[in-house]
Amino acid sequence: MIDMILLISLALFMVAITLHLIRIIKGPTMPDRAIALDTIGVNLISSMAILSILLKTTAFLEAILILGILAFIGTIAFSKYIERGVIIDRKSDH
Repeated sequence: MIDMILLISLALFMVAITLHLIRIIKGPTMPDRAIALDTIGVNLISSMAILSILLKTTAFLEAILILGILAFIGTIAFSKYIERGVIIDRKSDH
């Protein structure tokens, strides 16, 4: 019973990721695209956790942590790019 619920939730996460990919492609504004990208990261982390439960393994835990860190850094970089137009500020005192 729990395996069926996990499979259904995994399928729903894949549908959500697909819809967010459409939002990234079409998205009317850049902040919409940034939010969709962040949500894809969260959905991928959740999908990997469900897959780890289904396969009864802890092999995905490191990948989940790395994906979480990369999604966070990517969101920060993308929002900084939207705000300022550059990701890395090169300020000189000349």
